[in-house]
Amino acid sequence: MHADYKIAVACVLGACAVCATAQQYPAKSVRLIVPFAPGGGTDTIARVLAQKLTESWGQNVIVENRPGAGGLIGFESVLKAPADGYTLGMGTISTLAVIPATQAKPRYDPLKDFAPVTLISTVPYVMVAHPSLPARTMAEFVKLARSKPGEISYGSAGYATGTHLTAEYLSSVTGIKLVHVPYKGDALALIDLMAGQISTGCFTTIIMGQQIRSGKLRGIVVMSPQRSRELPNVPTAIESGYAGFTSESWQGISVRAGTPLEIVRKLNTDIVRILSTPDVRAGIEAQGNNVSPGSPEDFERFIVKEIAKWKQVIASAGVRID
Repeated sequence: MHADYKIAVACVLGACAVCATAQQYPAKSVRLIVPFAPGGGTDTIARVLAQKLTESWGQNVIVENRPGAGGLIGFESVLKAPADGYTLGMGTISTLAVIPATQAKPRYDPLKDFAPVTLISTVPYVMVAHPSLPARTMAEFVKLARSKPGEISYGSAGYATGTHLTAEYLSSVTGIKLVHVPYKGDALALIDLMAGQISTGCFTTIIMGQQIRSGKLRGIVVMSPQRSRELPNVPTAIESGYAGFTSESWQGISVRAGTPLEIVRKLNTDIVRILSTPDVRAGIEAQGNNVSPGSPEDFERFIVKEIAKWKQVIASAGVRID
């Protein structure tokens, strides 16, 4: 048999094998890795998705929580799994945009080491202040902060988290200097903020909605392109004079790079279909999220933009976790 013919036959057989694998997928249980503890927003969305995929496929989709290091530990476990589509990762702003950019020697490349499947949802950050702070608008806050450089404190869920970097982003754009007080999670920061121990902070609308509506905290600006459904009376940063300023937390599904394209496409098709059903969409939106599914290419472009934005903020603020 001629050598070129042998190569051609091998290529055809290989392609057929890939197609057959995709048609049979999933032929066994699938793991969905959540790099955070049970009970949070990312975990809640993952469990809804896992249940619906289990019903659709007739194969168990098992949620595994692997918290630690801001999501790094859990997401690295996806990288160590076979590239066969049987281990999915709930990627977030932390794991796919922030953490790699804060490391001098990144432990993975979010674009080269992972294949995007689809964005799931976004949720905006909102800047809040304790009622004792004499500022009700963004203009008033910036004026106050400029008159007291390094005196107004803000809390975050921890160093190099989205809450930390959003406040640094805001500081760099407005030219103000605030004092960072990092906590071990949103809950502890919220306790001190409501007690007036710190003056302000940037947290998601999911966390802050009830406190703002009740008057316990004051919403200054929301950082989505449009006003939040949860907080329709809080203006956006764009409305407040900062064109193009947005900051949102987000979740999406990724798999290890090298996963057959046919499997990535099937995952995308099935997940987007589930997210588009009225009951699932309503459930996720009830938590304050914006359901935002799309193609793998859409998600990749989204990640590229997020990495570029946060790299600039991280460089300006000098944030490093190594």
